Amino acid sequence: MPSPRRPAAKTPASAIPQLSWRAPQPAPVVLVSGPEEICAERATAGIREYLRAEDPSLEVSDVRADDYAPGTLLGVASPSLFGEPRLIRVSGVEKCSDAFLAEAIAYLDNPQDGATVVLRHTGSSVRGKKLLDAIRAGTGGGVEIACPAVKRDSDRFDFAAGEFQAAKRRIAPPALRALVSAFTDDLTELAAACQQLIADVEGDISEQVVTRYYGGRVETTAFAVADTAIAGRYGEALIALRHALASGADPVPMVAAIASKLRTMARVAGSREPSRQLASRIGMKDWQVDRARRDLAGWTESSLGLAIQAAARADAEVKGASRDPVFAVERLVTVIATRAPYGA
Repeated sequence: MPSPRRPAAKTPASAIPQLSWRAPQPAPVVLVSGPEEICAERATAGIREYLRAEDPSLEVSDVRADDYAPGTLLGVASPSLFGEPRLIRVSGVEKCSDAFLAEAIAYLDNPQDGATVVLRHTGSSVRGKKLLDAIRAGTGGGVEIACPAVKRDSDRFDFAAGEFQAAKRRIAPPALRALVSAFTDDLTELAAACQQLIADVEGDISEQVVTRYYGGRVETTAFAVADTAIAGRYGEALIALRHALASGADPVPMVAAIASKLRTMARVAGSREPSRQLASRIGMKDWQVDRARRDLAGWTESSLGLAIQAAARADAEVKGASRDPVFAVERLVTVIATRAPYGA
């Protein structure tokens, strides 16, 4: 049976409850906002499961806000002859038609009993802002489930850790780091990998298990290239780079990953604060601070600055400033691994 509904915390920016996408609950109107699609899908699916657990006769309707026939929203939200609960999933609110916008705003003044309307807005445009403002002001008795972009390493780490926590499964920290490093470009793939391990592996999940499932991918990840280059292992770094490129790795996210590690090293360099205190201050995890400090062995302020400048140049070149993005990455790896200007 579903757990009793409890009031959720409110944020200063909104007059309505803010719910986690991992713990969604129905309301007359549910605004699922933000660009992270996998989180939005989980939130919507969770609401459907919640409602279906309360009443298996739940009717589910899908509506497109951008290709909208007038009268559709009220038609699918209104009670049927037998009064089954209704779930209306509305996609594309960020590109909604004028007809949908007008009818959705009007609907907030008179939500239908037994209906849950889920409005998906990716935030990619300001279209529908009047509707979002009305929902966030409390009109319609709504709640909001924010799905912000997961971009930072620490965010991906938290996401993956949450997957295992939600399933009540234990994964060793090195295994979790290896798994996250293997899927730096696609959160959907990271989520699928977590779920595969949860479904297939009995007991605790070790680093050896992750290597068995995703070893090839881990070995060719951009972070593996960065790690060997930063450690000064030039030959290994070039082999890892060519292996990654041969496996279809894109130079753009590869340079981004390398630059990210260099920036982390720069943020940690020179600080003598305890790892936990420094991590809290700069928005990182303890293990990331510890790792960056280990990576800094043998580096000087001058060599680190040179590497960061090389990363900035490579970033511009792989995004169009050069006709040979592969050479741009190879030059960057050379500068990092040798800790000297290219060709010196």
